[in-house]
Parts: sequence; C-alpha cells; structure tokens
Amino acid sequence: MIGISEAEENLENLVELTRQLMLMRTTEFEPAERRRCIDFIRSHIDSLPGIEIREFERNHSVSLLANPIGHNTPDILMCGHIDVVAHPEGTAYRGRVVDGQIVGPGAGDMKGAVAIILEVFRNTLRKNPLASVGIAITSDEEIGGADGVGYLFGEAGVRCGLALVPDGGSLNRITIQEKGILHLSLNCAGRTGHAARPWLADSATEHLIGRLQALREHFDGQFPRSPDDWHPTCAITTLSTPNRTINRVAGHAHANLDVRFPPPHTSREILESIRRVLGPRVEIETVIDADPADFAPDPLFQKITERVTGTPVELERSHGGSDARFIAAKNIPAIISCPLVGNLHSIDEWIDIESMGSFYKIYEQYINESCPTNATS
Repeated sequence: MIGISEAEENLENLVELTRQLMLMRTTEFEPAERRRCIDFIRSHIDSLPGIEIREFERNHSVSLLANPIGHNTPDILMCGHIDVVAHPEGTAYRGRVVDGQIVGPGAGDMKGAVAIILEVFRNTLRKNPLASVGIAITSDEEIGGADGVGYLFGEAGVRCGLALVPDGGSLNRITIQEKGILHLSLNCAGRTGHAARPWLADSATEHLIGRLQALREHFDGQFPRSPDDWHPTCAITTLSTPNRTINRVAGHAHANLDVRFPPPHTSREILESIRRVLGPRVEIETVIDADPADFAPDPLFQKITERVTGTPVELERSHGGSDARFIAAKNIPAIISCPLVGNLHSIDEWIDIESMGSFYKIYEQYINESCPTNATS
C-alpha cells in the first residue's frame, strides 16, 4: 500500500480479521458455527512452516492448539475463546466501525483479542520460527470453560511456562485475583391444583420464592456490602414454571443462581450454606463450580505495558471469571489484561481500535523480550 505505515497496515488487518470472526454466530446453541470459526482460524495459520496444529473436542466443544514443532510445552501460550453469548432471534452478528470502535456482538468478548492473538502468533513465527510461543483457542468459555481450557489443562495434559489471557482487566489494568463462581440450577416440586381453591394445592412457585427471599436475607446478613463490593453476592438470574394457564397453581418451579465470592470463602462452604437456607424441598444442581483464583503478573509485562501506553499499570481484583482459573489451578502463571472494551454481552459490545494496536505491541514486545528461541525436544 502506498503512503501507509506497517503499523497502520497491521491495524487494518486486525480490524478486518475481527469483523470476519464476528460474522460467525458462535453461541453455545450453534456448534456448527463454532466449528466453522475454528476451521477459519486454522486456515489463517496453517500456512506457517514448522508448526503443529492439534484439535480437541469434548461435549461438542472444539479447541485448537498450535505451536512450533518441538515446543509442545511453549514458554508462552496465548489463550482465547471464540464463543459469544446468545442474543434474541434476529440479532445481526456482524461488526461495524463507529467512531474508532468495532461495534457488535463478540467484538470485545473476545473476537478482537482473538484476532490480536492470531496476528501476533503469525508475525512472531514468521520473523523467528524458533520462538517458544503457542496459541490455544477454545469455544466454551461463556458456559464455564470446562470442555475447553478446563479439559486442555486437565485430561489433555497441556502445559506451558506462562499463559497470556486477554479476557479481563483492561489496557492498563492487570487482573491479579478473580472471585470464585457457583452457577446453580434449582428445582422445586409441589402439587398442582385449581387457582380458585389454592388451599387444595401446594404451590411450588410460592415455596421457591419464599426460600429465595430467605437466601437473599442470608447473603445480606452474612456478607454485608463492602465499599469495593469485594464480598459474596447471589443473583437470581431466571425464575420460571412450566405453567401456561392463569387459573392453575404450578406444581413445579425452577430458578438459576449466579453466585460470586472472594477468598477466603470456598465453593464448598458457600454451597453448604445455600443448601441449609433453601431446605430439603429445593433440589440443587451445580453447573459451574470454581474457587477464587490468584494471579501474579510478570513485572516485565507491566514495564512493557507502561512503555507502550505511557500510563501506569493498575493491579485489580475482578468480580468476573475467566478460563485463566483452570491454568492457575496447575500453578502456571497467567497474565490477564486486554484492549479497551465495553458493553460486554450486549448487542452494542465494542472494542477500541487504537487500543488494539497498542495491545498488539504489548504482546509482541513481551514475547520478543522474554521468549527463548532455541528449539526443544
């Protein structure tokens, strides 16, 4: 291109690649689209000489792992996910450029970051084929990550020296701690009946609502709100019955809970307290169970971040969770930061384009300055 710098061309490539990734509806309900996206990613890197690409699939969740031949345990592994949350029927899964941002489902969480991972990987190995760097791309983070990064670092035995996970924090904020997570599915049985004679029925809905109110009072009493909100929380995210008739008392009720908790609390402790409060009539199924995680960022990464951005780095605690918890559980250091993003999980999710270029430089320089280049067997 005439009159365009290498950095500008690289940024254009990142924008185009992000928008191509966003066109694929990679929700939990569309495994074919997730498969198509992984195939697209493979086609983006498989022309690189001297690399090994492996694929894994568990419970219809496909993952891709790539590294130079001889570096099955790379010193640095960049990890990302291509799945996005589902939106209502008719939502357009595409990216549009507005005021220096890419806007649309999946832009910030996290197809823009995946584009950066892919380009850093390609360009690093083109310049230095012996760099000990790899990528792991999964497709189930939004539903817990157990079949993606959880499986890779569990049964599949994947290991690395350090992981870069651009799925939290921000451009100048690095996550050093994440709350634990419990996702719980609740079911309550009663006895159906005519709404004109409610005394002859046993409303599952009313019983479940009563126990949920008791649970709210328990959390408010046991875990009072702290100034920085670093305390356990319990959100009721769905409440439903199969009932479709206005004059019928429901014999079954269902709810979902999203519970977050900081250390020193554990998932076992929190779950036991929830069982006591809800009582024997409410059946509890655990969907996600993860204890709090701690991360120790590399001072070199902080130094490079400050050098690229010209802004001091802040170390923060996160109320959310990421796949990095599976990596930290294996005593492998993980660094969590990302470009500037916003409105996550909405149809107007966005990623700042200029910050994508800065973040690319951070990853590129960190790998160049810290990643050994000699091949290992």
